Amino acid sequence: MADTFTLAVCAEMLWRDRPMEWRLRRLTEMGFQVGLWNWPDHDLAMLEKSGATFSIMNGYLRGRLSDDEGATELLKTAKETAAVGNRLGVARLNLHGTGLGEGGRPVTPCETVTGAMWLKTRDTLNRIADLAEAENVTFTLENLNLPVDHPGVPFARAEDTLALVSGVNRRGLRLNLDLYPAQIGEGNLIELCRACLPWIGEIQVADVPGRMEPGTGEINYHGIARALKDMGYRGPVGMEAFASGDPETALQAFRDAFTV
Repeated sequence: MADTFTLAVCAEMLWRDRPMEWRLRRLTEMGFQVGLWNWPDHDLAMLEKSGATFSIMNGYLRGRLSDDEGATELLKTAKETAAVGNRLGVARLNLHGTGLGEGGRPVTPCETVTGAMWLKTRDTLNRIADLAEAENVTFTLENLNLPVDHPGVPFARAEDTLALVSGVNRRGLRLNLDLYPAQIGEGNLIELCRACLPWIGEIQVADVPGRMEPGTGEINYHGIARALKDMGYRGPVGMEAFASGDPETALQAFRDAFTV
């Protein structure tokens, strides 16, 4: 059976007692592409020589979308990251509403998102799309969740990221549709996928509760996989999840869920 989707795995979250070089080699041997978080945490020469195919990594180091000072810093670090992304052949460079610190908490929490912040964010994303065109890269905007992992992040909900990306509607800016936070905050995942479909760059998955591999929680990922195939999605699906036990067993459960 030919694979319907390109499967990728976040290397930061599995085999955490093993060196990153070992993790990249093992994921590649198992036929997975690789997702990373922040590139300064790693030896770039090692990443470059690893032979891994990189699906996604964070596309900025600091900054925010919704104010002048934050946007300047975000664009500066996004340009630096685009150069690294091109060096490593990373397919997508990921963004959030604001920079994330320890435990995924926002560096600058935001209680209320104003109309002015929406307008500034749209402007910043248009500038990101200009950068994407100049550097020949693709940026994605990821939804997060407020109740569990990321309280205080502006533009966290998938309905927010969809409104922003579809409103900008530029080729270099796509959605990183993460179904784990979407289930926590919004639900109705198949219809959410359908609404987002024209702008999806990547889909990410983990089960709820626990943020572990498909099959450990309440989400029917095999049903979602069938629906995605039926609606014509043929893009990447990345597991950004911890393993409930043996990582290789978790990876097989991921592969099984998205084999349709």
